[in-house]
Amino acid sequence: MMSLTTSFLAAQDVAVLKYKGGGDWYSNPTALPNLVKYCNDNIDTNINENIQTVEVGSTDIFQFPLLHMTGHGNVFFEDDAADNLRNYLISGGFLHIDDNYGMEPYITKELKKVFPNNELKEIPKNHKIFSAVYNFPNGLPKIHEHDGKAPQAFGIFHEGRLVVLFTFESDLGDGWEDQEVHNDPEEVREKALKMGANIVKYAFEN
Repeated sequence: MMSLTTSFLAAQDVAVLKYKGGGDWYSNPTALPNLVKYCNDNIDTNINENIQTVEVGSTDIFQFPLLHMTGHGNVFFEDDAADNLRNYLISGGFLHIDDNYGMEPYITKELKKVFPNNELKEIPKNHKIFSAVYNFPNGLPKIHEHDGKAPQAFGIFHEGRLVVLFTFESDLGDGWEDQEVHNDPEEVREKALKMGANIVKYAFEN
């Protein structure tokens, strides 16, 4: 099993996770580059702004302390890919899944392949991911309305460490995108970027 501790714990890089199943893993193309630039400008990170794409089953995922995954629809992990992702996560990696609307039933099912004995649990509002840099005392901010539900942050914990973050009914990635894509007000985009910076800071330091 490869280990992050020997390969890149000092690295500060992020990648988009490409998955099978037909879901649009490539959606929100400007989101992650904008978040990376925001972090480099505001929280003293030094992340490569040329964002790479890695596949779930590839050992390339071990080069990145933080993987970002998004989309609207179906997700499918082959068994060996699920094993690879589990090894990555328990070795120190971090996966942020941002539901772009419609992912929830698929990703919930596929994560059972990764952690068969571990459920997604709602993350309490006092968890340090909500205050890593910027304070969000009410938890995950609402960025985009789809069906009027409150935003929720779910997680999978391994030995007390948050290893998977699933942001639901929030759509952070839409807030990270170029302003003209969704015409979000500046204060909404700022909230999304600040929460994103918290995720990056937490992933790099825990």
